[in-house]
Amino acid sequence: MNRITIDQTGSTNAIAAAVGVLRSGGIVAFPTDTLYGLAVDPRRADAVERLFALKGRDSSVAVPLVAASIEQAARAVMFSDLERRAAAAFWPGPLSIVASAYGCIAAEALGGRTTVAIRVPAHDIARALADAFGFPITATSANRSGEPAAVSPDHVEAALPQIDVLIDAGPAPGGPPSTIIAFEANGPILLRAGAVPWDRVIKLLR
Repeated sequence: MNRITIDQTGSTNAIAAAVGVLRSGGIVAFPTDTLYGLAVDPRRADAVERLFALKGRDSSVAVPLVAASIEQAARAVMFSDLERRAAAAFWPGPLSIVASAYGCIAAEALGGRTTVAIRVPAHDIARALADAFGFPITATSANRSGEPAAVSPDHVEAALPQIDVLIDAGPAPGGPPSTIIAFEANGPILLRAGAVPWDRVIKLLR
């Protein structure tokens, strides 16, 4: 493991090193506005399979993505008008929107589905990593499946020593994970309660 310590604004050289690892199919742990996450290129089946094996994750459970911006997110998923409206209202922030994935996303990342959860995090380093990579990245929690999520780089290193790069920016904020929503014909539905209160979502999307 290569552990790279940077400040909250991010180091260009450190981000570039992590991007190089992602492009070669490697796994990078990075901080978000909630917890530490694990990034791979979601277009590479081999990278996604290695990520699932590392976590001991069920292959039927899709892996979420984070993007640098709404525009970048739209390269991975097809937004409806309502989904784009929700993104504009809550991003950057801890609200994940389940949307139809484009064919460039590896089937292994979708868990047998055609949709994927995606968001733009309110964290400079997470956005900088996705921006420098040039495409949304995975952001599943940096822990073995079933174990506590990691909020510190030390926790990540102890739990997952096999990862290729750990971007150490100090403790993540912690707290609840992102809220996950999807849209049906009658409007938004709550798939997972989280950091953004459901009543706030309903209020702003009326």
